[in-house]
Amino acid sequence: MVPQRLPRRSFLGLLGAAGAGIGLGGGLTACGTDATSSGGGGSFQVWVLQEESQNVAHQGAVDRFNKKSDVKARLVPSPNDGYTDKLHVSMGSSNKPDVFYNWGGGSIRTYARDDLLVDLTPYFDKDKAWKDKFLPSVLDAGTIDGKYYGVPARGMQPIILFYNKAVFTDLGVQPPRTWTELLTIVDRAKGNGIIPFALAGGDAWTELVWPEYLVDRIGGPDVFNNIAAGKKGAWKDPAITKAVDMIRDLVQRGGFGDSYASVRWDGGGASNLIAQGKAAMHLMGSWEYTNQVTDQPEYAKTNQGFTDFPTVEGGVGDPKAIVGNPTNYFSVSKGSKHVDAAVAFLKQEMASKAYIDQWLKAGDVPAVRDLEPEMVKAADPKFAKAVYDMVTKAPSFQLSWDQAVEKAQAQPMLDALQKVFLGQLDAAGFVKANEDAA
Repeated sequence: MVPQRLPRRSFLGLLGAAGAGIGLGGGLTACGTDATSSGGGGSFQVWVLQEESQNVAHQGAVDRFNKKSDVKARLVPSPNDGYTDKLHVSMGSSNKPDVFYNWGGGSIRTYARDDLLVDLTPYFDKDKAWKDKFLPSVLDAGTIDGKYYGVPARGMQPIILFYNKAVFTDLGVQPPRTWTELLTIVDRAKGNGIIPFALAGGDAWTELVWPEYLVDRIGGPDVFNNIAAGKKGAWKDPAITKAVDMIRDLVQRGGFGDSYASVRWDGGGASNLIAQGKAAMHLMGSWEYTNQVTDQPEYAKTNQGFTDFPTVEGGVGDPKAIVGNPTNYFSVSKGSKHVDAAVAFLKQEMASKAYIDQWLKAGDVPAVRDLEPEMVKAADPKFAKAVYDMVTKAPSFQLSWDQAVEKAQAQPMLDALQKVFLGQLDAAGFVKANEDAA
Protein backbone atom coordinates (compact mmCIF):
# COMPACT_ATOMS: atom_id res chain seq x y z
CA MET A 1 0.00 0.00 0.00
CA VAL A 2 1.27 3.48 -0.88
CA PRO A 3 1.38 5.93 2.04
CA GLN A 4 -0.16 9.31 1.30
CA ARG A 5 1.67 12.60 1.66
CA LEU A 6 -1.00 14.81 3.19
CA PRO A 7 -0.88 18.36 4.50
CA ARG A 8 0.35 18.41 8.04
CA ARG A 9 0.78 14.86 9.26
CA SER A 10 -2.27 13.14 7.87
CA PHE A 11 -3.45 12.21 11.34
CA LEU A 12 -3.42 15.71 12.88
CA GLY A 13 -6.64 17.21 11.63
CA LEU A 14 -5.48 20.80 11.15
CA LEU A 15 -6.10 22.55 14.44
CA GLY A 16 -4.92 25.82 13.00
CA ALA A 17 -7.48 25.63 10.21
CA ALA A 18 -10.17 24.87 12.74
CA GLY A 19 -9.19 27.95 14.73
CA ALA A 20 -9.57 30.03 11.60
CA GLY A 21 -13.21 28.99 11.38
CA ILE A 22 -13.36 26.87 8.26
CA GLY A 23 -16.87 26.63 6.89
CA LEU A 24 -18.94 23.63 7.87
CA GLY A 25 -20.32 22.81 4.45
CA GLY A 26 -20.12 19.31 3.01
CA GLY A 27 -21.86 17.25 5.67
CA LEU A 28 -20.55 13.87 6.73
CA THR A 29 -22.16 10.91 5.07
CA ALA A 30 -21.69 7.17 5.13
CA CYS A 31 -23.56 4.41 3.33
CA GLY A 32 -26.42 6.74 2.49
CA THR A 33 -27.12 7.57 6.12
CA ASP A 34 -27.31 10.90 7.90
CA ALA A 35 -23.94 11.20 9.59
CA THR A 36 -25.27 13.43 12.33
CA SER A 37 -27.96 11.08 13.58
CA SER A 38 -26.64 9.50 16.74
CA GLY A 39 -26.76 5.77 16.56
CA GLY A 40 -30.46 5.03 16.22
CA GLY A 41 -31.92 1.83 14.77
CA GLY A 42 -29.53 -0.60 16.37
CA SER A 43 -26.35 0.98 15.07
CA PHE A 44 -23.68 3.41 16.17
CA GLN A 45 -21.30 5.61 14.25
CA VAL A 46 -17.52 5.57 14.25
CA TRP A 47 -16.22 8.90 12.99
CA VAL A 48 -12.84 8.78 11.26
CA LEU A 49 -10.83 10.90 8.85
CA GLN A 50 -11.41 10.39 5.15
CA GLU A 51 -8.09 8.72 4.38
CA GLU A 52 -7.65 5.53 2.43
CA SER A 53 -4.55 4.50 4.36
CA GLN A 54 -6.34 4.62 7.70
CA ASN A 55 -9.72 3.33 6.71
CA VAL A 56 -8.56 -0.06 5.46
CA ALA A 57 -7.84 -0.99 9.08
CA HIS A 58 -10.86 0.86 10.45
CA GLN A 59 -13.28 -0.76 8.02
CA GLY A 60 -11.80 -4.15 8.76
CA ALA A 61 -12.43 -3.58 12.48
CA VAL A 62 -16.04 -2.55 11.80
CA ASP A 63 -16.68 -5.56 9.57
CA ARG A 64 -15.29 -8.04 12.09
CA PHE A 65 -17.27 -6.50 14.95
CA ASN A 66 -20.50 -6.50 12.97
CA LYS A 67 -20.26 -10.26 12.36
CA LYS A 68 -20.60 -10.86 16.10
CA SER A 69 -22.73 -7.95 17.32
CA ASP A 70 -26.47 -7.31 17.12
CA VAL A 71 -25.78 -3.58 17.37
CA LYS A 72 -23.85 -2.63 14.25
CA ALA A 73 -21.01 -0.16 13.84
CA ARG A 74 -20.96 2.20 10.84
CA LEU A 75 -17.83 3.96 9.64
CA VAL A 76 -18.36 7.68 8.95
CA PRO A 77 -15.39 9.24 7.10
CA SER A 78 -14.86 13.01 7.06
CA PRO A 79 -12.27 15.12 5.22
CA ASN A 80 -9.30 16.28 7.32
CA ASP A 81 -10.06 19.85 6.44
CA GLY A 82 -12.56 21.12 8.98
CA TYR A 83 -12.94 17.86 10.90
CA THR A 84 -12.30 19.49 14.28
CA ASP A 85 -14.88 22.18 13.53
CA LYS A 86 -17.50 19.61 12.56
CA LEU A 87 -16.75 17.63 15.68
CA HIS A 88 -16.98 20.76 17.82
CA VAL A 89 -20.37 21.69 16.38
CA SER A 90 -21.71 18.15 16.74
CA MET A 91 -20.53 17.77 20.33
CA GLY A 92 -22.47 20.90 21.21
CA SER A 93 -25.70 19.54 19.71
CA SER A 94 -28.00 16.57 20.17
CA ASN A 95 -26.32 14.88 17.17
CA LYS A 96 -23.09 13.77 18.77
CA PRO A 97 -21.01 10.98 17.22
CA ASP A 98 -20.99 7.71 19.15
CA VAL A 99 -17.29 6.94 18.69
CA PHE A 100 -14.93 9.52 17.24
CA TYR A 101 -11.31 9.76 16.17
CA ASN A 102 -9.15 12.37 17.93
CA TRP A 103 -5.66 13.29 19.12
CA GLY A 104 -6.12 13.21 22.88
CA GLY A 105 -4.90 16.15 24.96
CA GLY A 106 -6.29 19.53 24.02
CA SER A 107 -8.38 18.07 21.22
CA ILE A 108 -10.78 16.51 23.74
CA ARG A 109 -10.08 18.29 27.04
CA THR A 110 -13.07 20.63 26.84
CA TYR A 111 -15.38 17.73 25.99
CA ALA A 112 -14.12 15.76 29.00
CA ARG A 113 -14.49 18.67 31.38
CA ASP A 114 -17.98 19.40 30.05
CA ASP A 115 -18.88 15.77 30.89
CA LEU A 116 -19.56 14.87 27.25
CA LEU A 117 -17.30 11.80 27.14
CA VAL A 118 -17.49 8.35 28.64
CA ASP A 119 -14.85 7.88 31.33
CA LEU A 120 -13.20 4.63 30.28
CA THR A 121 -11.31 4.25 33.55
CA PRO A 122 -13.91 1.92 35.15
CA TYR A 123 -13.85 -0.30 32.05
CA PHE A 124 -10.06 -0.58 32.23
CA ASP A 125 -10.26 -1.24 35.98
CA LYS A 126 -12.72 -4.10 35.41
CA ASP A 127 -10.70 -5.59 32.56
CA LYS A 128 -7.02 -5.25 33.40
CA ALA A 129 -6.10 -7.63 30.59
CA TRP A 130 -7.53 -5.15 28.09
CA LYS A 131 -5.66 -2.23 29.61
CA ASP A 132 -2.43 -4.21 29.73
CA LYS A 133 -2.52 -4.80 25.97
CA PHE A 134 -1.46 -1.18 25.36
CA LEU A 135 1.86 0.54 26.03
CA PRO A 136 1.41 2.55 29.25
CA SER A 137 3.18 5.69 28.00
CA VAL A 138 0.81 5.86 25.02
CA LEU A 139 -2.35 4.95 26.90
CA ASP A 140 -1.55 7.49 29.61
CA ALA A 141 -1.06 10.22 27.00
CA GLY A 142 -4.80 9.95 26.33
CA THR A 143 -5.77 10.84 29.90
CA ILE A 144 -7.45 14.05 31.02
CA ASP A 145 -7.22 14.98 34.69
CA GLY A 146 -6.12 11.44 35.50
CA LYS A 147 -9.00 9.70 33.73
CA TYR A 148 -8.92 7.64 30.55
CA TYR A 149 -11.04 9.06 27.75
CA GLY A 150 -9.34 7.47 24.76
CA VAL A 151 -8.26 4.07 23.45
CA PRO A 152 -5.23 3.96 21.09
CA ALA A 153 -6.56 3.72 17.54
CA ARG A 154 -3.51 3.37 15.31
CA GLY A 155 0.29 3.61 15.21
CA MET A 156 2.82 5.74 17.07
CA GLN A 157 4.59 8.75 15.57
CA PRO A 158 7.58 9.98 17.60
CA ILE A 159 9.71 12.84 16.34
CA ILE A 160 13.02 11.46 15.03
CA LEU A 161 16.29 13.04 13.96
CA PHE A 162 16.76 11.87 10.35
CA TYR A 163 20.08 12.28 8.57
CA ASN A 164 21.55 11.59 5.14
CA LYS A 165 24.19 8.89 5.60
CA ALA A 166 26.10 9.86 2.45
CA VAL A 167 26.27 13.50 3.49
CA PHE A 168 27.47 12.53 6.96
CA THR A 169 30.19 10.34 5.42
CA ASP A 170 31.33 13.20 3.19
CA LEU A 171 31.41 15.56 6.18
CA GLY A 172 33.24 13.01 8.33
CA VAL A 173 30.69 13.19 11.16
CA GLN A 174 28.61 10.78 13.22
CA PRO A 175 25.04 11.21 14.52
CA PRO A 176 25.15 13.81 17.32
CA ARG A 177 24.80 12.62 20.90
CA THR A 178 24.93 16.10 22.48
CA TRP A 179 23.82 19.60 21.52
CA THR A 180 27.48 20.63 21.21
CA GLU A 181 28.09 17.83 18.71
CA LEU A 182 24.98 18.90 16.81
CA LEU A 183 26.30 22.46 16.52
CA THR A 184 29.63 21.13 15.25
CA ILE A 185 27.79 19.30 12.45
CA VAL A 186 25.78 22.44 11.70
CA ASP A 187 28.93 24.51 11.29
CA ARG A 188 30.70 21.87 9.20
CA ALA A 189 27.72 21.37 6.91
CA LYS A 190 27.30 25.09 6.36
CA GLY A 191 31.01 25.42 5.65
CA ASN A 192 30.68 22.79 2.93
CA GLY A 193 27.67 24.38 1.23
CA ILE A 194 25.15 21.97 2.77
CA ILE A 195 22.01 23.13 4.57
CA PRO A 196 22.37 21.69 8.07
CA PHE A 197 18.65 21.10 8.67
CA ALA A 198 15.85 20.84 6.16
CA LEU A 199 12.81 22.77 7.39
CA ALA A 200 9.43 23.50 5.85
CA GLY A 201 9.27 26.82 7.69
CA GLY A 202 6.34 28.02 5.63
CA ASP A 203 4.22 25.84 7.96
CA ALA A 204 4.73 26.74 11.62
CA TRP A 205 3.93 23.26 12.94
CA THR A 206 7.17 21.94 11.42
CA GLU A 207 9.10 24.34 13.70
CA LEU A 208 7.31 23.17 16.82
CA VAL A 209 9.41 20.00 17.02
CA TRP A 210 12.37 22.12 18.15
CA PRO A 211 11.04 23.69 21.36
CA GLU A 212 9.23 20.44 22.17
CA TYR A 213 12.47 18.48 22.34
CA LEU A 214 14.68 21.25 23.71
CA VAL A 215 12.33 22.09 26.59
CA ASP A 216 12.05 18.41 27.48
CA ARG A 217 15.82 17.89 27.39
CA ILE A 218 16.46 21.07 29.41
CA GLY A 219 13.75 20.91 32.04
CA GLY A 220 12.06 17.52 31.75
CA PRO A 221 8.40 16.75 30.92
CA ASP A 222 6.85 18.67 33.81
CA VAL A 223 7.69 22.01 32.23
CA PHE A 224 5.19 21.54 29.45
CA ASN A 225 2.87 19.37 31.52
CA ASN A 226 2.30 22.44 33.69
CA ILE A 227 1.53 24.50 30.59
CA ALA A 228 -0.93 21.94 29.25
CA ALA A 229 -2.61 21.77 32.66
CA GLY A 230 -3.14 25.54 32.61
CA LYS A 231 -0.87 26.28 35.58
CA LYS A 232 -0.52 30.03 36.06
CA GLY A 233 2.86 31.39 34.96
CA ALA A 234 3.95 28.05 33.48
CA TRP A 235 5.28 29.65 30.29
CA LYS A 236 7.77 31.62 32.41
CA ASP A 237 9.77 28.51 33.27
CA PRO A 238 13.49 29.14 32.56
CA ALA A 239 13.58 26.07 30.31
CA ILE A 240 11.27 27.84 27.84
CA THR A 241 13.50 30.89 27.67
CA LYS A 242 16.66 28.82 27.25
CA ALA A 243 15.09 26.70 24.50
CA VAL A 244 13.99 29.77 22.54
CA ASP A 245 17.45 31.31 22.90
CA MET A 246 19.00 28.08 21.55
CA ILE A 247 16.61 28.09 18.59
CA ARG A 248 17.46 31.72 17.81
CA ASP A 249 21.17 30.86 17.94
CA LEU A 250 20.63 27.90 15.62
CA VAL A 251 18.78 30.08 13.11
CA GLN A 252 21.49 32.76 13.24
CA ARG A 253 24.17 30.12 12.67
CA GLY A 254 22.48 29.25 9.41
CA GLY A 255 21.15 25.98 10.79
CA PHE A 256 18.20 26.03 8.38
CA GLY A 257 19.74 27.82 5.42
CA ASP A 258 18.40 31.05 3.96
CA SER A 259 15.14 30.01 2.30
CA TYR A 260 13.45 27.81 4.91
CA ALA A 261 10.63 30.31 5.45
CA SER A 262 9.43 29.80 1.86
CA VAL A 263 9.54 25.98 1.97
CA ARG A 264 6.14 24.34 2.50
CA TRP A 265 5.30 20.88 3.78
CA ASP A 266 2.95 20.23 0.87
CA GLY A 267 4.97 18.99 -2.07
CA GLY A 268 7.69 17.51 0.12
CA GLY A 269 10.10 20.44 -0.18
CA ALA A 270 12.01 19.74 3.03
CA SER A 271 12.02 15.99 2.46
CA ASN A 272 13.42 16.49 -1.02
CA LEU A 273 16.28 18.62 0.32
CA ILE A 274 17.64 15.86 2.53
CA ALA A 275 16.96 13.10 0.01
CA GLN A 276 18.88 14.99 -2.67
CA GLY A 277 21.83 15.63 -0.36
CA LYS A 278 21.22 19.38 -0.22
CA ALA A 279 20.51 19.13 3.52
CA ALA A 280 22.22 16.97 6.12
CA MET A 281 19.40 16.44 8.65
CA HIS A 282 15.66 16.75 9.17
CA LEU A 283 13.95 16.73 12.56
CA MET A 284 10.53 15.30 11.78
CA GLY A 285 7.95 12.69 12.75
CA SER A 286 8.21 9.04 11.83
CA TRP A 287 5.91 9.70 8.87
CA GLU A 288 8.99 11.19 7.18
CA TYR A 289 10.35 7.68 6.80
CA THR A 290 7.33 6.31 4.99
CA ASN A 291 7.07 9.44 2.84
CA GLN A 292 10.66 8.91 1.70
CA VAL A 293 10.01 5.24 0.98
CA THR A 294 7.24 6.38 -1.35
CA ASP A 295 8.75 9.52 -2.87
CA GLN A 296 12.49 8.77 -2.82
CA PRO A 297 12.78 4.95 -2.60
CA GLU A 298 16.46 4.73 -3.53
CA TYR A 299 17.43 7.27 -0.87
CA ALA A 300 15.22 5.54 1.68
CA LYS A 301 16.86 2.21 0.93
CA THR A 302 20.48 3.33 1.01
CA ASN A 303 21.03 6.65 2.77
CA GLN A 304 18.16 7.45 5.13
CA GLY A 305 19.51 7.31 8.68
CA PHE A 306 17.70 8.03 11.93
CA THR A 307 18.67 8.57 15.55
CA ASP A 308 17.51 10.02 18.88
CA PHE A 309 17.43 13.74 19.60
CA PRO A 310 20.66 14.65 21.43
CA THR A 311 21.04 15.56 25.06
CA VAL A 312 21.52 19.16 26.18
CA GLU A 313 24.47 19.67 28.48
CA GLY A 314 23.27 20.67 31.94
CA GLY A 315 19.69 19.65 31.21
CA VAL A 316 17.71 17.47 33.60
CA GLY A 317 15.50 15.77 31.00
CA ASP A 318 15.86 12.04 30.39
CA PRO A 319 17.69 11.41 27.07
CA LYS A 320 15.28 8.57 26.29
CA ALA A 321 12.20 10.79 26.55
CA ILE A 322 10.44 11.45 23.27
CA VAL A 323 7.93 13.90 21.83
CA GLY A 324 5.49 13.71 18.96
CA ASN A 325 2.17 12.00 18.59
CA PRO A 326 1.83 8.92 20.79
CA THR A 327 -1.05 7.77 18.60
CA ASN A 328 -4.59 8.73 17.71
CA TYR A 329 -7.46 7.75 19.93
CA PHE A 330 -11.09 6.69 19.79
CA SER A 331 -13.36 8.27 22.40
CA VAL A 332 -17.00 7.52 23.19
CA SER A 333 -19.69 10.19 23.53
CA LYS A 334 -21.60 10.03 26.80
CA GLY A 335 -24.80 10.86 24.91
CA SER A 336 -24.57 7.77 22.71
CA LYS A 337 -27.56 5.40 22.82
CA HIS A 338 -25.14 2.49 22.47
CA VAL A 339 -22.32 3.13 24.92
CA ASP A 340 -21.96 -0.56 25.84
CA ALA A 341 -21.74 -1.62 22.19
CA ALA A 342 -19.31 1.19 21.42
CA VAL A 343 -17.02 0.15 24.27
CA ALA A 344 -17.35 -3.49 23.22
CA PHE A 345 -16.19 -2.49 19.73
CA LEU A 346 -13.08 -0.83 21.17
CA LYS A 347 -12.37 -3.80 23.44
CA GLN A 348 -12.74 -6.35 20.67
CA GLU A 349 -10.84 -4.59 17.91
CA MET A 350 -8.32 -1.95 19.01
CA ALA A 351 -5.72 -4.52 20.08
CA SER A 352 -6.88 -7.48 17.99
CA LYS A 353 -4.33 -9.39 15.95
CA ALA A 354 -6.14 -8.64 12.68
CA TYR A 355 -6.23 -4.91 13.42
CA ILE A 356 -2.56 -4.84 14.43
CA ASP A 357 -1.51 -6.73 11.30
CA GLN A 358 -3.36 -4.28 9.04
CA TRP A 359 -1.56 -1.32 10.60
CA LEU A 360 1.84 -3.00 10.35
CA LYS A 361 1.30 -3.70 6.66
CA ALA A 362 0.34 -0.04 6.21
CA GLY A 363 3.65 1.08 7.72
CA ASP A 364 2.39 2.02 11.20
CA VAL A 365 3.60 0.66 14.55
CA PRO A 366 0.59 0.01 16.84
CA ALA A 367 0.80 1.03 20.50
CA VAL A 368 0.46 -2.49 21.93
CA ARG A 369 2.69 -4.61 24.13
CA ASP A 370 4.70 -7.62 22.94
CA LEU A 371 4.62 -6.58 19.31
CA GLU A 372 8.01 -8.05 18.40
CA PRO A 373 6.71 -11.39 17.02
CA GLU A 374 4.48 -9.50 14.60
CA MET A 375 7.22 -7.20 13.29
CA VAL A 376 7.92 -9.45 10.30
CA LYS A 377 4.59 -8.29 8.87
CA ALA A 378 5.62 -4.64 8.95
CA ALA A 379 6.24 -2.71 5.75
CA ASP A 380 9.81 -2.21 7.03
CA PRO A 381 10.57 -4.46 10.03
CA LYS A 382 13.85 -2.71 10.88
CA PHE A 383 12.29 0.73 11.11
CA ALA A 384 9.20 -0.60 12.89
CA LYS A 385 11.44 -2.15 15.55
CA ALA A 386 13.40 1.08 15.94
CA VAL A 387 10.22 3.07 16.52
CA TYR A 388 8.82 0.44 18.87
CA ASP A 389 12.02 0.28 20.91
CA MET A 390 12.15 4.07 21.10
CA VAL A 391 8.62 4.25 22.51
CA THR A 392 8.84 1.26 24.86
CA LYS A 393 12.05 2.59 26.43
CA ALA A 394 10.77 6.17 26.74
CA PRO A 395 9.98 7.30 30.30
CA SER A 396 7.62 9.89 28.81
CA PHE A 397 6.03 10.61 25.44
CA GLN A 398 5.03 14.26 25.21
CA LEU A 399 2.10 14.97 22.92
CA SER A 400 2.77 17.67 20.32
CA TRP A 401 2.21 21.03 21.96
CA ASP A 402 -0.45 22.25 19.55
CA GLN A 403 -2.45 19.11 20.28
CA ALA A 404 -1.85 19.18 24.03
CA VAL A 405 -3.15 22.73 24.57
CA GLU A 406 -6.67 23.82 23.82
CA LYS A 407 -7.56 25.24 20.42
CA ALA A 408 -7.62 28.89 21.51
CA GLN A 409 -3.99 28.66 22.62
CA ALA A 410 -2.59 26.60 19.73
CA GLN A 411 -2.61 29.20 16.96
CA PRO A 412 -1.13 32.08 19.02
CA MET A 413 1.64 29.69 20.07
CA LEU A 414 2.40 28.72 16.48
CA ASP A 415 2.29 32.36 15.35
CA ALA A 416 4.73 33.39 18.07
CA LEU A 417 7.09 30.52 17.27
CA GLN A 418 7.15 31.41 13.60
CA LYS A 419 8.17 34.95 14.57
CA VAL A 420 10.99 33.49 16.67
CA PHE A 421 12.34 31.62 13.64
CA LEU A 422 12.03 34.76 11.52
CA GLY A 423 13.98 36.78 14.09
CA GLN A 424 10.99 38.96 14.88
CA LEU A 425 10.50 37.82 18.48
CA ASP A 426 12.90 37.03 21.31
CA ALA A 427 12.38 34.64 24.21
CA ALA A 428 10.67 37.26 26.38
CA GLY A 429 8.27 38.10 23.56
CA PHE A 430 7.51 34.44 22.96
CA VAL A 431 6.74 33.85 26.63
CA LYS A 432 4.53 36.96 26.82
CA ALA A 433 2.59 36.00 23.69
CA ASN A 434 1.77 32.61 25.16
CA GLU A 435 1.02 33.92 28.63
CA ASP A 436 -1.42 36.39 27.05
CA ALA A 437 -3.17 33.59 25.15
CA ALA A 438 -3.36 31.25 28.14
